[in-house]
Amino acid sequence: MVNANLADWRGKDLLDRDGEKIGKLEDVYIDTETDTDEFGTVKEGLIGRHLTFVPLRDVLLTPESVRTTVSKAKVKDAPNLAGDDLSELDEAALYGHYGLEYAPAATPSGRRLGRR
Repeated sequence: MVNANLADWRGKDLLDRDGEKIGKLEDVYIDTETDTDEFGTVKEGLIGRHLTFVPLRDVLLTPESVRTTVSKAKVKDAPNLAGDDLSELDEAALYGHYGLEYAPAATPSGRRLGRR
């Protein structure tokens, strides 16, 4: 895990594992139980732009970019989610898409992710 506050990298290029640009890092979502950075969002599409979630585990940071461990194609195929309105099912689908282990949080909503 990166020992940095990834929210400080907002606006920097988010690159895939091969160095191809995915987009600009918009927001960072943390695991609310562990306070670790889990996902970042990028805007995609020219018309009807939407936010796409990208895992931030084991990223490589440079002064100009954040490099994730997944491919741009994997990000492109990620579920389209509505940001702050993520449900427990949305979160489970997101973690599942990237092959990450998921368990609902021990809160009334069951949600794990919160925006930093």
